[in-house]
Amino acid sequence: MNKLTKLSCVIGATLLLFSCATSMSPVKVNNTLPALTKSRFVPQSKAKELVSTGSCQCLTNGRSYAAPVGLTNKHDLRNAAKGIDEWVNLDGGNAYVLVGYKWVTVDHYGSTQLHVDFDTMLCE
Repeated sequence: MNKLTKLSCVIGATLLLFSCATSMSPVKVNNTLPALTKSRFVPQSKAKELVSTGSCQCLTNGRSYAAPVGLTNKHDLRNAAKGIDEWVNLDGGNAYVLVGYKWVTVDHYGSTQLHVDFDTMLCE
């Protein structure tokens, strides 16, 4: 194999790896993301109850964060977790409610970026 062919194979393999992270099931996201954050994860189904009982206070509604592109879905989630923790800290909270997420195609190679929507909470 000549150098040009080898280089083409390496570039092709790299592009293939970068384009693999396209999505993840909701169950897997909800099981993985909370384990990657330092902030407390509050399920959407419990958020209203915790606010109404005074256990939590909503500090910021509708926060959106576009995580840096990772090599895999797990790296995307790890990057999102870091951003969520930073925003929760900046908002003065200690918890978050994951409102939504989506992987968005960002280039013509099929690379994707994870966008997360969440609310920041302050809980006891």
